[in-house]
Amino acid sequence: METKSRCGWCQSSALYKEYHDQEWGTPVYDDATLFEFLILETFQAGLSWITILNKRENFRKAFDQFNYKKIAQYNDDKILDLLQDAGIIRNKLKVYSAVTNAQAFIKIQEEFGSFSKYIWNFTDGKTIINNPKTLKDVPATTPLSDVISKDLKKRSFKFVGSTVIYALMQATGMVDDHVENCWKKA
Repeated sequence: METKSRCGWCQSSALYKEYHDQEWGTPVYDDATLFEFLILETFQAGLSWITILNKRENFRKAFDQFNYKKIAQYNDDKILDLLQDAGIIRNKLKVYSAVTNAQAFIKIQEEFGSFSKYIWNFTDGKTIINNPKTLKDVPATTPLSDVISKDLKKRSFKFVGSTVIYALMQATGMVDDHVENCWKKA
């Protein structure tokens, strides 16, 4: 019998538990992984995260293992192929945004040396440790996610509203929102 106490949002499936235990809230500094999470979070907008997790491997195959250099070069034929792929979310605006975001991602790398340096600069390179007692205490956005969202939009990113950015911050360990009784709480 399993005895680990976890954040309440991940109780519904083994896939959710695995994601929570192995990834969510763990600091990510690798640009390739940060890009993967950025793309997945933008596709998640308006949907449940479990929907994205269930399609994650399909996304990896469809989007060339999230190789942002390749995605930045996608042409209309490739985009049409993606829009026919039932294994992913076939939202035309989100598919096009993946290409736009890959191009903008590369521009940030050129300006800052890496996307990681850019994004982690907003937290001075440190995880913001929150202390939510329950899921109700975890916000959907924060003033910082508002700032990052605004800056990304200024840099031509799409589907990067404050809620998406806060989810990205949680997923990549920029913030620790594990509830107080979770075994992963810092």
